[in-house]
Amino acid sequence: MALPWIEKYRPKNLGELISQDSIVETIQKFIKNDQMPHLLFYGPPGTGKTSTILACAKQLYSPSEFNAMVLELNASDDRGIGIVRDQIMSFASTKTIFKKGFKLIILDEADAMTNDAQNALRRILEKFTDNTRFCIICNYLSKIIPAIQSRCTRFRFGPLTEDKMKLRLDHIIQIENVDITEDGMKAVVHLASGDMRKALNIMQSTHLAFNKVNEENVYNCVGHPSKNDMLRVINSLLNDDFTTIYNKLIHLKTLKGYALQDILTEVSRFVQMIELPTKALIHVLEKLSDIEYRLSNGTNEKLQMSSLISTFITVRSMCDSKPSIPV
Repeated sequence: MALPWIEKYRPKNLGELISQDSIVETIQKFIKNDQMPHLLFYGPPGTGKTSTILACAKQLYSPSEFNAMVLELNASDDRGIGIVRDQIMSFASTKTIFKKGFKLIILDEADAMTNDAQNALRRILEKFTDNTRFCIICNYLSKIIPAIQSRCTRFRFGPLTEDKMKLRLDHIIQIENVDITEDGMKAVVHLASGDMRKALNIMQSTHLAFNKVNEENVYNCVGHPSKNDMLRVINSLLNDDFTTIYNKLIHLKTLKGYALQDILTEVSRFVQMIELPTKALIHVLEKLSDIEYRLSNGTNEKLQMSSLISTFITVRSMCDSKPSIPV
């Protein structure tokens, strides 16, 4: 069975990583000097956190040693205090059998661990330092208790730049013989927002579904509002009356199957392009954030759509001239 591209093209060593150069360089020095500390990787999804530590593990251990020396857990599945006291404690406390050195425990999605589990883990970090190193991976650093943060060397993984993403995507496009246009590449990179995993998933899905990766096919495949649709939405919000805007949005959502959350995300991007007085810009951004928060809590989409329309009608009254999007 063919592997998904996100696994097929996962970096196999630290030299294959395309971004986070300073982090990779620092970890290489840790390995070279045999002074590996406990690690804490944090940052948005798809920025190379898991790939970095797996590549590091493959550099530290041979294939025959890997299973005995590395324990990889997803803390979002095993996040209670029981897994810390049983599986992690058992693995960390046993001595290495293949060679001198340390074992490696990788805790992915650690921000899903309960506070009790994290408190139990902090003692293990200290107790078995002679025998074991931990790599704790999370999206949100604030959800990791300070006691664990202070025991680890922290590295922040930022979103990948467009140039870095395109470089890697071009490499895969050549190998997989993907028929992709320039606007298709821009759409993939735009929708990924610095997430390499998301970019690969979008490109592979579009390639399999349509054979040709262009802007229209990319947006159709992921069900995300296209730029042309969003331009019509914004122009309507800035010019039409409440009922007209409401009917247009309902028609668009029904015809294309868009979620209001996706429309809202794109509206917030277009707002930065509209020439608005500072007071009006602050007002609209505050209201958009309120609507997004309410949507995340499962409120009625039609009510929030009405709130979105009302926000822009109010903003119009705060402007001396009719706002518009620069062409």
